[in-house]
Amino acid sequence: MNLHEYQGKEILSSFGVGIQRGIVAQTPDEAVAAAKELTEKTGTSWYVVKAQVHAGGRGKGGGVKLAKNLDEVKSISDDIIGMMLVTPQTSAEGKLVNQVLIAEDVYYPGESETEEFYVSVLLDRATGKNMVMYSPEGGMDIEQVAEKTPELIFTEEIDPGTGLLPFQARNIAFNLGLSGAAFKEMTKFVMALYKAYESSDSAMFEINPVLKTSDNKILAVDAKVSLDENALYRHKDYLDYRDIREEHPTEVEAKAAGLNYVALDGNVGCMVNGAGLAMGTMDLIKQAGGEPANFLDVGGTADAKRVEIAFRIILKDPNVKAILVNIFGGIVRCDRVAQGVVDAYKNMGDSINVPIIVRLQGTNAVEAKALIDAEEGLNVISATEFQEAAEKVQEVLA
Repeated sequence: MNLHEYQGKEILSSFGVGIQRGIVAQTPDEAVAAAKELTEKTGTSWYVVKAQVHAGGRGKGGGVKLAKNLDEVKSISDDIIGMMLVTPQTSAEGKLVNQVLIAEDVYYPGESETEEFYVSVLLDRATGKNMVMYSPEGGMDIEQVAEKTPELIFTEEIDPGTGLLPFQARNIAFNLGLSGAAFKEMTKFVMALYKAYESSDSAMFEINPVLKTSDNKILAVDAKVSLDENALYRHKDYLDYRDIREEHPTEVEAKAAGLNYVALDGNVGCMVNGAGLAMGTMDLIKQAGGEPANFLDVGGTADAKRVEIAFRIILKDPNVKAILVNIFGGIVRCDRVAQGVVDAYKNMGDSINVPIIVRLQGTNAVEAKALIDAEEGLNVISATEFQEAAEKVQEVLA
């Protein structure tokens, strides 16, 4: 579950991580009120207006701007709220901005120059260990740093059993070129950041930039956070952070129906029971010359009602030219699934306007194939073997 910047900063702050403070606003008037409140709390006279969407690179798309007075806060907020923000991490259409974060100015002049760093914490699946990835070249173009100067990207491997050790935090601060008070502050920052990552059961914390201020404070100026949905039962207070406006509407509908659905850019819809079989089915579709239009796992209860809901969700995608139903009957009997397909097809009538290939294997697979073949007037093609299903997909796409 992805979070907005202001939500990620709330989690960071709760674990003692220094942040650039701010207040979220839904309208230009709320933005002005937030700026006034921020001045009272922090003394700032300049403000950063930040679009709150689930995407990085907001500054490149015009979603992050500096306001030097309250009039500018209002006019900039008015421009950003409601805009379709296009960044390197959004589609060509962009994302609708529903709210902005009014943040304090932390680039004030002082005894030393400000410096920007990149720091993230995530799981290294190759080693099964956590990892802090960091660079002295923080800011908007971190992707360019990774591509052109990979020697400036450092990693610190962390054993989950022991956690981040103090000497590792010091090593990070040293590699970032810090000394004195800033070195000590960065060490504290990294230790607190890792604690936030681990204690919140997050999948990733990415802070870009981490700022060394002119008076040697270390602050998270941005926060890109992804929580592990499998652990949300331990963090029920984080459930309120979910913003369904940022999610694909069909995926939201599928989740409400208890289906695991991910929209893809293809022409063959797939309905499968089991994540592993779903991955294999997508490979099958590619092999047949098609492109998967979705990942959809109906789980272990593929009855008529569930199958009908799955069909309706798949057919919301106008690019779907065929549907491949691939079910392995273990706990679920294939003949019951076949009856569910037949019943769903009859209930939906003319709304199913593409051919359906149904591959059923396992318990009562023979009976299931006979049941489908016996029905007249259905644009449903039955298959038993994987290769047979691939050939049927090829035929209907041709």
